[in-house]
Amino acid sequence: MIVGVPKEIKNHEYRVGLTTAAVKEFISHGHSVLIESGAGSAIGFTDELYESAGATIMSSAEAVFTKAEMIVKVKEPQPNECNMLREGQILYTYLHLAPDPVQTQLLVDSKASCIAYETVTDRFGGLPLLAPMSEVAGRMSVQAGAHYLEKSHGGSGTLLGGVPGVASGKVLIIGGGVVGTNAAKMAVGLGADVTVLDRSLPRLRELDDIFSSQIRTVYSTEDAIDYYSSRADLIIGAVLVPGATAPKLLNAQHIKKMKPGSVLVDVAIDQGGCFETSKATTHQDPVYIIDDVVHYCVANMPGGVARTSTIALNNATLPFGLALANKGLKQAMLDDQHLLNGLNVHKGLVTYKAVVDALGSQLNLTYCPALQAIAM
Repeated sequence: MIVGVPKEIKNHEYRVGLTTAAVKEFISHGHSVLIESGAGSAIGFTDELYESAGATIMSSAEAVFTKAEMIVKVKEPQPNECNMLREGQILYTYLHLAPDPVQTQLLVDSKASCIAYETVTDRFGGLPLLAPMSEVAGRMSVQAGAHYLEKSHGGSGTLLGGVPGVASGKVLIIGGGVVGTNAAKMAVGLGADVTVLDRSLPRLRELDDIFSSQIRTVYSTEDAIDYYSSRADLIIGAVLVPGATAPKLLNAQHIKKMKPGSVLVDVAIDQGGCFETSKATTHQDPVYIIDDVVHYCVANMPGGVARTSTIALNNATLPFGLALANKGLKQAMLDDQHLLNGLNVHKGLVTYKAVVDALGSQLNLTYCPALQAIAM
């Protein structure tokens, strides 16, 4: 199979779809790899290193899209990239379609087979291709929150860890999954006063076992959200409904009651955000202020530590990518239900129900089960 890797074009996105090590793996399995010139140069994966790994360097994204049978990316394709996709081509990347009607319609129109990293599953019920970026984003959320709590950046001037004689800052983490757990690790490490809200009692028990008395675990109710959000210095939105639009857990009234200079970090922004006042921002312009509350809603947070993120992501995506290249789309999907769960769009059909639930009436979409779609 001819595998193509274009340069990412979202604002301040320096990650790349394949590392040089991953390229060598594809080459060793008999495939060819096309890399757009400069695709990884910002994080040390130079054209020369890719050539040494066996890749062919292409002068433009158009050249990559034209020749490749499978496109491997990191972020969702932008409109001009969607327009370069064609029927029968495989797109393997993060998609986050539920809050994005424009991208969804363009991918449907392309008739390409589009696999979303964030909906591929594993035998434990987890999301193995989302997990590494959730780990990065969870850890970064506290780092970013601590930064914007500084007075010069619009915050209240609170140090999360406090100092002897001064109370620690209060961190509220809404959602105890991968993002929330990693955020808690960082917040605890800084010495903050940490509360985690979740609706899964088994998960709260697991967090209690992991952190013991270092954090406070609370069952998430409207009353708990109202109580703890009004006292927090930093709130991290870490909720996820796989493939679906994130629920709005903090409304405008909650935010009005927050302390002036407190900070919100919405890690769920890729899925539409979990705070009513959230809107996507970029690394170039990461924050805005509403009701004296600083909002950090960068839609590609892990792109800020692009080298670490790229390597971590490739560790997870490589086995599935090789299966697609070695077996072809249909056989790879038939052999692996977990990879099949990643198929969101195929030959003009939407094959992930949560996307149809979110956008069906708006775009006149109907749901077609993935297994049925690939059999056509």
